[in-house]
Amino acid sequence: MAENSKSRTGSAGRFGARYGRVARKRVSEIEADMNENHTCPDCGSSSVDRKGTGIWACGRCDYKFAGGTYRPETPAGKTVKRSIRAALADEE
Repeated sequence: MAENSKSRTGSAGRFGARYGRVARKRVSEIEADMNENHTCPDCGSSSVDRKGTGIWACGRCDYKFAGGTYRPETPAGKTVKRSIRAALADEE
């Protein structure tokens, strides 16, 4: 029985019955997203790993960059990048 509940909750199965279903599900989703394959902004390979809080590094080209805590590019970062690109296009 315990093995079945652990497979449903994924990585959050280590919490057992504590903290509530919604919190465990959110932890599981965040950790699954963090451990996915991410694309390197420098070389384009999908070998980017999290080295620390907000620090990401490509295993292929050793390119290190700052990003979000749980994913290399945050929604806010995408918005800022889009705004900068639009501002630079308006100057030309």
